[in-house]
Amino acid sequence: MSSPTPTSGPTTSGPAPGPYAYVSPIPVRRAHLGDALASEWTKIRSVRSTMWTLGVMVLLLLGIGLAVGAIAAASTPEMSEEPVLGLGFFGMLPASICVITLGVLTISSEYGTGMIRTTLTACPSRGRVLAAKAIVFFVLVFSLVTLLAAVVGAAQVAMVDAVEPSGGEWLRSTVGAGLFLSMLGLLAMGVGAIVRHSAGAITVMIGVLLLPLVAAMFMFSEALRSVQQALLTYALPSQMIALYSETAPFDGRGPAGWEPVLILFGLTAAVLGGAFALLSSRDV
Repeated sequence: MSSPTPTSGPTTSGPAPGPYAYVSPIPVRRAHLGDALASEWTKIRSVRSTMWTLGVMVLLLLGIGLAVGAIAAASTPEMSEEPVLGLGFFGMLPASICVITLGVLTISSEYGTGMIRTTLTACPSRGRVLAAKAIVFFVLVFSLVTLLAAVVGAAQVAMVDAVEPSGGEWLRSTVGAGLFLSMLGLLAMGVGAIVRHSAGAITVMIGVLLLPLVAAMFMFSEALRSVQQALLTYALPSQMIALYSETAPFDGRGPAGWEPVLILFGLTAAVLGGAFALLSSRDV
């Protein structure tokens, strides 16, 4: 008696169907510079360091600017033949320390907290990250400084009996001051990206701001006279003074007018270029 032949069930030909693929209901697109700008704007407006540094900068620009204007208005002899807008320098110099601090913290604080890893994971294009930080920082500081400089300048002109400023003087004391301080902050940002340490980068920038003048004060030797003159002429505080002058304020030598802005632009571009090269070539 033969055993029954087993019957097989129905068979299908071809590969087995794979699992269902998940399709996200959220549209996916490639990230671009606008996304990086939105991210950096969220960061810079949501951290307390921005509020404190810019808040102190506002107080210094307004407080010192108005105080110096009141002192000049009450002084004798009066400033009848001198440009009154040059008094804006007295508030601009201490305010530059706040801008430098914010410029460094804009990037170096992410290295301190480790947030830079998340940033570069979300946006692997390191040049885009640096560009977004620079654009957001520049627009914020330039807008604020230009507005404050215009307010202080108008108050000083109203308080002090002096020569009516020309259009060029108004442009340099407002837009020029905004460009100068915002580019100084970008320079600090580049140093922060290179050093990757907040305290170290701020110390370097304070040295860049003040050390040339301090060193020049102690150069008593006649052999160092040319070096002393160069340091006094091209130090950053001297460039701020020259920004408010039509002619070179130091014995007719050195930059004046818009030239300090162009010099600082070249220096800032070089430092940011070095920061981009290092950011692209080394690990975080």
